[in-house]
Amino acid sequence: MRDWFAARAKRLQISGIRKMFEMAGPDSINLGLGELDFEPSELAMKALADAVHNGYNHYGPTKGIPELRKALAERLTRYRPDVEMDNIIVTAGGTQGLLVSAMTLFDHGDEVLTPDPGFVIYQPHVIMCGATPLRYSLRFENNFQPNPDEIQELITPRTKAIIVNSPNNPTSGILEPDTIKALRDIAVENELVIISDEVYDEIIFEGEHHSLLNPDYDNVVYINSFSKTFALTGWRLGYMASSKYMVNQLSKLQYYNIACPPTPLQKAIFDVMNAPTNSVQERVDILRKRRDVIVKRLNDIDGFSCLKPKGAFYAFPTFDHDISSEDFAMELVKSGLICAPGSAFGKGGEGHLRFSFANSLEMIEKGMDVLEKVAATIPRKN
Repeated sequence: MRDWFAARAKRLQISGIRKMFEMAGPDSINLGLGELDFEPSELAMKALADAVHNGYNHYGPTKGIPELRKALAERLTRYRPDVEMDNIIVTAGGTQGLLVSAMTLFDHGDEVLTPDPGFVIYQPHVIMCGATPLRYSLRFENNFQPNPDEIQELITPRTKAIIVNSPNNPTSGILEPDTIKALRDIAVENELVIISDEVYDEIIFEGEHHSLLNPDYDNVVYINSFSKTFALTGWRLGYMASSKYMVNQLSKLQYYNIACPPTPLQKAIFDVMNAPTNSVQERVDILRKRRDVIVKRLNDIDGFSCLKPKGAFYAFPTFDHDISSEDFAMELVKSGLICAPGSAFGKGGEGHLRFSFANSLEMIEKGMDVLEKVAATIPRKN
C-alpha cells in the first residue's frame, strides 16, 4: 500500500491532553481545559451581529482591517512606544500566528529553543518546519524562571530562535524583568529571533506584565490573542506585532495560509476594544478567588506542593506519589476528574499535574475532593 502521509505528519504525536478528554465520561469535572467558563459579553455578541448586518462579510486585507490594526498598535505602545499599524498582523487566533511565525522563520537544519514544560504546539510547529527543538527547562524550585546560563549552553551556530511564553502555560509563571533582560541580551549576542507568546498578558493577579516587545531589540515576533482576554476562544482571532521588515515576510505566509482573517469578527473586536468599559478586570477578580481556593486545596493534600500563580489560570503542582503524571491523570479521569498530565507539556513536566481554574468554584471544590481521595490510594515515593 502506498505511504500517503508526509514525514512531518508521522513525526507528530497526539497531544497527551487529548487522551484525557477521549477517556472522560460525559459528567466528568473538567479542570483540564484552557478555556474560560464565561460567555462573550453582550457587547461582543451585539457587535458581531451588527458587523454582519452592516456588510462586514467580504474579504478583507491580509494583515487585517486598518481600524483594528491601528487600535492594536495604540494598545501595544504601553510596551513599545513606536509601534504603528504597519507593525501589526491580525491572525486567526494566536495558534495560527505562531504557525505563520514558524513557517516564516524556521527551516531545515535550524534549531529553536522551546520551554520545557511548555505549551503543546511549540515543538510540533518546529518539527513541521523541518527544524529541531532544543528544550530549555522551567523548574518549580526556580519559580519557573528560565536559566540564562542553561540557555546559553544550548545555543549552537544553527540556533535560529527562542520561544518564550509569559504568563506561561502550563506553569502560570511570569517572567521577571531581570530574566527578560537576560534573554534579550542572549538574543542580541547570538542574533536570535524571539517569538514571545503573551496571550495571557491581561490575566495578572499580582504585579504587572513585562513584555518582550521592547525598543531594545527589533527581532521580536509578539503573539497575542483575544481568546483569553475577552473569553472568545471560538472566535479564533489574534494578532502579531513585529518590525516592519519582519511583518513584510510574515504577511506573505499569512496570505498563503488563510488569505485574510475573518472580517466580521475583526469589526466586532474593534467595537469591544473601543467600548467605554469591558469585563476583563471583573473576570480577573473572579479568577483570583478561584486561584486562591485551588492552591490552598492542593497544598493541603499530602504529597502535593503548588506555587501561587501570578497570572494565567493554571495550577501546576508537584506530587511525590510513585506514579507517572500520565498514569495519575488517567486514574483521576476514571474517577470523574479531567486534568492534564505534566508530561503532556514536555519531559520537564513529569511529576506535575495541570489543573485549570477557569471553571466554577463549585467544580473546583468537587475536583479537589476527587483528587484528595485518589491521591490517598496511591503510594508515596520513599
